[in-house]
Amino acid sequence: MNSKEIHRFVQRYLDATQCSILEKSPYHFKVKLSPAADRELTNRHYYWSFIDRVNETPETMSFLFVTDDDKYNELVESTPVVEPVAKTAADSSFERAYGLVPKPIARVPREHLHYGSGRLDQLFQSTQNNGSYVCLFQEPSTKALHPYASRPYTVWLGINFCIEFSSDRKREEIHSLGISLVTGHCVEQFHEQLEQLKLSPRIPPNIHIAKNGIAYAKALTIAEQTIERKLKSYDYHWAEDAQTRLIEELARLASYYEPMLEHAEDEEHRDNVHALLQKREEEIRWQYEPRITVSVINCGLFHLDGID
Repeated sequence: MNSKEIHRFVQRYLDATQCSILEKSPYHFKVKLSPAADRELTNRHYYWSFIDRVNETPETMSFLFVTDDDKYNELVESTPVVEPVAKTAADSSFERAYGLVPKPIARVPREHLHYGSGRLDQLFQSTQNNGSYVCLFQEPSTKALHPYASRPYTVWLGINFCIEFSSDRKREEIHSLGISLVTGHCVEQFHEQLEQLKLSPRIPPNIHIAKNGIAYAKALTIAEQTIERKLKSYDYHWAEDAQTRLIEELARLASYYEPMLEHAEDEEHRDNVHALLQKREEEIRWQYEPRITVSVINCGLFHLDGID
């Protein structure tokens, strides 16, 4: 993910969790977290258990989320600094006389959100935990001509898959599939199509849902078969290269430990060396052995206009 994609994701997360955006630019957000987001992101378990016990109004934390560190620093440097008005001796005497104590300036933690950062991973995990399933309806582009007219809607099962190609190197792909529960038709880049539509969790008026022709299990099978066909069409030279590197690393490891096994002083020493060799072999196999992992990021039911 580049900085612009991260910025858009953070914007959607803050909107979805109803955080108060105090200040923003194309490179940062200064926010006051909502109670829901504060519970997810700050790890203040004792504080929230206290708030729940006494039923008090919580004071949530504020953060400065920077999505492009270099551009944000340039923005700060180019912004003129407004010097605070100096207090006179009379002002200070007045405050002391009436017991006025200035409020301390609250510190706002700064977090640089980049791919691989702990805070961004926390946002991803929070999104996955709370947004792994949705049920949405397409809002009609035009109103029905007759108050008793009814538009047919098709239910689509949308699934976002993550395919991870791993060895000592790593690559990920995101595939979004949509399967019509009426016809069984499967389309790719389903998420991109949904972004062009206006969706709502509320059922629009004057619609009816077409009867499903296939079960959820069948739709999931269609999605899995689509992913399998896609994987079979890929070039796997990367796996062959990774296997070659694995063999080389195992040979290098053996050349180091075999003399130690041959010159072991006693059986106990030999067993210890052999145990170390097995442990290192397991670590190298985990690091270099090529593997493909397919996982579901999230899914949902989408009720879309028309019969497809």
